This record gives sequence, structure tokens and C-alpha cells, in this order.
Amino acid sequence: MPALLRTFFLLIVLLASACTVHLAPPTTVYIVRHAEKDLTPGLADPALTTQGEQRALALRDTLLNRNIAAIFTTNTNRTRSTAAPLAAARNLTPEVYDAKQLPKLAARIRKDFAGRAVLVVGHSNTLLETVAALGAEKPMPAIGDEEYNYLLEVTIPQDTTKRPAAIARRYGVTK
Repeated sequence: MPALLRTFFLLIVLLASACTVHLAPPTTVYIVRHAEKDLTPGLADPALTTQGEQRALALRDTLLNRNIAAIFTTNTNRTRSTAAPLAAARNLTPEVYDAKQLPKLAARIRKDFAGRAVLVVGHSNTLLETVAALGAEKPMPAIGDEEYNYLLEVTIPQDTTKRPAAIARRYGVTK
């Protein structure tokens, strides 16, 4: 009888595991503004300040263990420099995106990085628009020109009947 009982329990376990629903992980998109830039008038493509370089390191430290699979930046020195420490630590080459084509970026992330985590480095006037392009409600009405420390996180469920959600956090030194 013990052998029959063991067989019965094994059959129950096998049936239960066959019925288990395996939920696909969500896609996570981290969105940040470039770090503090040189505000000298007339600079076409300003570099980061020392404070900005420190913020870029803080971004690396904040996201290092989040398994970032891809990094997207605009084609500016300040966005590339903000992403550089994390890109180096993760051995990734950032990809350039057009901030005027955010729906295209969102579609690419959904298609090519489903179930993974990515970083998008943009500008004060594109962060919330990127959140919206990903289908989430903006977590705040605006981001000011002097605010460099927001880390927005958009979670896109694999279940397309569920809406993406966004939250706002801060990272690095805050003023």
C-alpha cells in the first residue's frame, strides 16, 4: 500500500505542475534624464559637470543588479555620458534613439526586449512623453529643468489586457 500511496501522490504532483500557469515576467523600462550638464552659454553639445559624472556613477550603482539588457540614449554627449558607467559595467553598447520618435522606441522595446529590463536616457522634456509612449499614465505632471534625479520605472505586463504602470523614484544626491 505505501507504494500505491506514493504513486498516487506522485501523480497528484505531476498533474498539479502541469496545471501551473507560468506567468511571463514583465518588461521593465527605467527612464532617466541625462545628468547635470555644463550650462555655459553657447555650447552645442555640453559635457557633464563633475556633479553629473557623480550622478552617472550613482545611476550605475542603482541599476547594476537589475539585469539591464539594453541601453538607449539620444545622440548627445550628455545622455551618452550618463549611460556610460552602467554600459561599461554591463558590457553593453548604448543604442541611439530619436526622441521625436518615441512610439517607435516603445514598439522596439516591446518587441525586442519583452520580459527584460532596459534603460532609456533622455531629456527633461521627453521623460514623461516616453512613459506615455509605453502606455503608462504619467506618474507626475511635469519635471523641472533643474531636476536631474528622477528615475522613472515603467512595468509593462506581458498580458496585453493589463495596462503598463509607472512609478517615480529619485536616485543619487538630491538637492
